[in-house]
Amino acid sequence: MDQQKIDRINELYRKSKAEGLSPEEKKEQAVLRREYIDAFRQNVRAQLNNIDIVEKDGSITNLGEKYGNQKGN
Repeated sequence: MDQQKIDRINELYRKSKAEGLSPEEKKEQAVLRREYIDAFRQNVRAQLNNIDIVEKDGSITNLGEKYGNQKGN
């Protein structure tokens, strides 16, 4: 997500607190927030894919392989 969209999210938030949003602005805010959350989740998943844990028995478990493909994530 680019900085312009993040700035717009913040702008809409401030406006909603100060004077309220029109229905179109509320829709725009919801779309931008969903896009931000999806980008955040994708970033976390990418980080998990790069984390390996050494188990007590010496085996290596990749967190992305272990948890990345479960439903509900």
